Amino acid sequence: MPTADIQATVDAIAAQQTSNEFGTARYALLFRPGTYGTPAQPLIIPVGYYTQVAGLGASPTDVTINGKVNVYNQCLAPDNCIALTNFWRSLSNLTIAVAGQSGCQSGTDFWAVSQAAPMRRVNITGGNLSLMDYCSAGPQYASGGFIADSAFSGGTVINGSQQQFLVRDSVLDGWTNGVWNQVFAGTVGAPPQSFPTPPYTTLPTDPVSREAPFLYVDDAGHYRVFVPDVRRQAVGTTWQNGPAAGHSLPLTDFYVATPAADAKDLNVALARGKNILFTPGIYHIDRTLQVKRPDTILLGLGMATLVAEQGVDILHVANVPGVEITGLIFDAGAQNSRVLLRVGDAHRGPHGHGHPGSDPSDPTLLADVFFRIGGPHVGKATVSLQVDADDVILDDIWAWRADHGSGVGWTSNTADTGVVVNGDRVTATGLFVEHYQKYDVIWNGEYGSTIMFQNEMPYDPPSQEAWRSGPVLGYAAYKVADHVRHHEAWGLGSYCYFNVDPTIHASRAFEVPVTADVTLHDILDLSITNHGTIDHVVNDYGPPTDANTTPNYVVSYPPLS
Repeated sequence: MPTADIQATVDAIAAQQTSNEFGTARYALLFRPGTYGTPAQPLIIPVGYYTQVAGLGASPTDVTINGKVNVYNQCLAPDNCIALTNFWRSLSNLTIAVAGQSGCQSGTDFWAVSQAAPMRRVNITGGNLSLMDYCSAGPQYASGGFIADSAFSGGTVINGSQQQFLVRDSVLDGWTNGVWNQVFAGTVGAPPQSFPTPPYTTLPTDPVSREAPFLYVDDAGHYRVFVPDVRRQAVGTTWQNGPAAGHSLPLTDFYVATPAADAKDLNVALARGKNILFTPGIYHIDRTLQVKRPDTILLGLGMATLVAEQGVDILHVANVPGVEITGLIFDAGAQNSRVLLRVGDAHRGPHGHGHPGSDPSDPTLLADVFFRIGGPHVGKATVSLQVDADDVILDDIWAWRADHGSGVGWTSNTADTGVVVNGDRVTATGLFVEHYQKYDVIWNGEYGSTIMFQNEMPYDPPSQEAWRSGPVLGYAAYKVADHVRHHEAWGLGSYCYFNVDPTIHASRAFEVPVTADVTLHDILDLSITNHGTIDHVVNDYGPPTDANTTPNYVVSYPPLS
């Protein structure tokens, strides 16, 4: 297809999707191996809501875009241009040779996004990547974000106004600045550890990671899905020093679903041993999907969305290892669901810990999995994600009780908790959980770890009396249960913005047992524009938030003596 025709196609999709925050259209723009655009005639791809841009090569170097793949601010008014709601889109598995545009936009690819907008397996050469759009009117705020398994050469990554960001298993050629909470793990060229001045949390390796499965086209022109291996203490990308480790599956191993498929069809395919590839669209789920076989893959394209109908739990995964779920939005329905996605069951071993179906060498993976309570419609779910299995990786999770859109209100889009972890050896890399009505995260399992956590407390408690737990004011954003004896986390931030009643207090942002092997590193809280107060950072440690949107930083808890 000529570049001009591709340009016309992507422009038409972007015109529809740039402001279509709660619309029903879903798109996957998939590029077969080859080169698209030229330095003289660059291909400029604007990316709106519910749009996936991905290469179909076995390596990111198999697909080259001479041009850019851009996300810009949305201007809600002439003096209010922001990226704070640039959600639900993705970029993966290709090379961008930066070219095209002029003036302020010259020499830079713009990825001005917030949550649920991952960049994976991307190779950017010959220019900068900016995580903010500094060419529009102000204030240009952004609240991302997630980059994994990517490389940047011949330019700098411009953090700019990004409040927080996680970069893992990548290679940088420069990074400009931090704002509140910039976190790096296993990333070559990352800024050195310096929290809080500037607020860089830098781990030399990524303790455990597994890249998301992806669709590609082999040398014979056949569609396949590549399944990367788990890595431990990883540094850098999976693909720069030769083919990534893993295995390949033919598309015949998958049931290729369209939105016309119902839950019965999907369950029949799963029972027959098929993996599922969800093509772009909205799937109405009126009975719980059941994954019972190890190493099952559920792969969504184009932000495929599963909507709970009649109060069902959307998906249950049995106590089996190696299940991989990626690229899906789980949407609560109008009738309350107990839990939208449950991984594992409640059975425990003879001493209270351990599941017979777990395997540390073959962990289950949830990657780019997003949960939504309200926004497009009224939604209700007591818990969004419950992890009962051991040996699970949560990689780029956003659980969001909507603060705007349709069906939004304290008694409308009701949801107690975003993420509950009951399993042992669960690792979260990029955990974003916002606005739930009780604890946002409850961690009951042992040997859990989190690398980068972002939270906003609920905006809309109508009063202090409505948002308290006995004598405790409000709820902590991240609670490690009192019985837990082993837990570690790095780069944690929680913010309050109580815009219905700004007199509300939360007693603390983080609540953990005081014991030697429960440790938090590089923690902060703040009150946005003096809308409410968080009294302490961790437990009863740390000062109250101030009126100036200034973070309170704690380098370690328990504090070093």
